[in-house]
Amino acid sequence: MTPLHISTAFDSGAIEVLSLTDAADIQLNIRRDNASEFAQWFHFCLQGAAGLAVTLKFLNAGVSAYPKGWDGYRVVASYDRLHWFRIATRFDGKLMQADITPETNSVYFAYFEPYSHERHLDLIGSAAASGHVQVQHLGQTLDGRDMTLLRITDEASTVPDVQKKKIWLIARQHPGESMAEWFVEGFLERLLDGDDPVSRVLLGKCVFYVVPNMNPDGAVRGNLRTNAAGANLNREWQDPSVAKSPEVFWVRQKMMEIGVDLNLDAHGDEGLPYNFCVGTEGRPGYSARIAALETNFKNAWLQTCPDFQTTQGYAKMQPGQGNMTLATNWVGQNFDCLAFTIEMPFKDNADLPDVLTGWSGERSRKLGASVLLPILAVLDQLRNTP
Repeated sequence: MTPLHISTAFDSGAIEVLSLTDAADIQLNIRRDNASEFAQWFHFCLQGAAGLAVTLKFLNAGVSAYPKGWDGYRVVASYDRLHWFRIATRFDGKLMQADITPETNSVYFAYFEPYSHERHLDLIGSAAASGHVQVQHLGQTLDGRDMTLLRITDEASTVPDVQKKKIWLIARQHPGESMAEWFVEGFLERLLDGDDPVSRVLLGKCVFYVVPNMNPDGAVRGNLRTNAAGANLNREWQDPSVAKSPEVFWVRQKMMEIGVDLNLDAHGDEGLPYNFCVGTEGRPGYSARIAALETNFKNAWLQTCPDFQTTQGYAKMQPGQGNMTLATNWVGQNFDCLAFTIEMPFKDNADLPDVLTGWSGERSRKLGASVLLPILAVLDQLRNTP
C-alpha cells in the first residue's frame, strides 16, 4: 500500500499538515500568508489515497481570516489540474471537513480553482500575438517578477489616440482571488476576437490598459491577500512605495502618466455567493454624473448577463466616508471617473448555481467576456468634457 503523502511544492501550494496517518482523519491547518496573519487560501496534493474514504479536517477554519466564508462553501478538487469540481464539505463554526473517495492516486485540492504563474505568462504571450497589443514592462516586484501591462487598441482606427477613451482593467490585487485572473482571460479573449463586433467597436474607440495580475509574488507564494512584504495592495493606493508595495507604485505611476476614463478592479469575495460591483459613492468628489454612469453601467450588465446582479452586495458608503486607500476610490477620486470593484464568489452564484463546479474559472472567464457590453453601453458618456 502506497503511504499517504501531501505536497505543496508547486506554484501557490499552501497547507500545514498536522496528522497524515489515517485517510479518514487527515488533520490540517490553513497556512497564513508568508508575512501577515491572513489565513484562508490552501492548495495541496494528496497522494496514495485512491479508493480510500478520505476526510480532510481543517482544524483552524473557525479562526481563519474570514470564518463566515466557510458557510455554504465546498472545497475544490481536481485529478488533472485542468478540470475542477466541488466535494462535500461541512463547517460547524470551528472545524471544516471535506469528504472524497479519490478515483486516482493523486488528487489536488484548493480554495478556488488556481491560476498559475505559467498560465499568467501564457496569457501574456497569447495576447502579445495580436497586432493590437503592446506588452509594456512597468517594473519589478519584491521577488523580482515582472509587472506587466498590456496596451490594447486598433492603431488603424480613424479615431486619433488622444480622442480614445482610456479603459483600465486590473486584477488579483489579492492573489488568492484567482477568479480575477480567469476574468481577465475571458475579457482578453473576447476583446481580441476579430470577429466580435463589440470588440471591434471598442478597439476603434478606446485604448485598453490591462494588468492581468497585480500581485504575482503573493500568487506564487500561495498567499490569500498580501504581497511578499505582507502588504495588502488594496490598502496602498494613497501612498505606495517601491520598498513595500512596488506593484501599486508602478501601476499608479502609469495611470498618472496616461489618465483613466474607466477603471475596473477584479476581485473575489469570500462570503457572498453572488457577482456584484462596488462603486465610489463614499469618495469626496462623488457626483450626480458619476452616479448616473454607475447606474447605466450596472443596468446594461444586468440586461445582458444573468450571472450579474445588483440586489446583494456591500452596504453603500456614506458620502465622504469611503476608504481612499482602495484602488477604486483613489482612482475614481483622482481622475473623476467611473470606477468599480468587481466581486465574484468563492462559493457559487446562488442565483444560478452549478452543483458540480460551483463558481469556477470558466464561469469567471464568461463573466469577463460579458463586461465588454456594459463598457460599450457607457462609452460615449465617460468623459465630462471632450
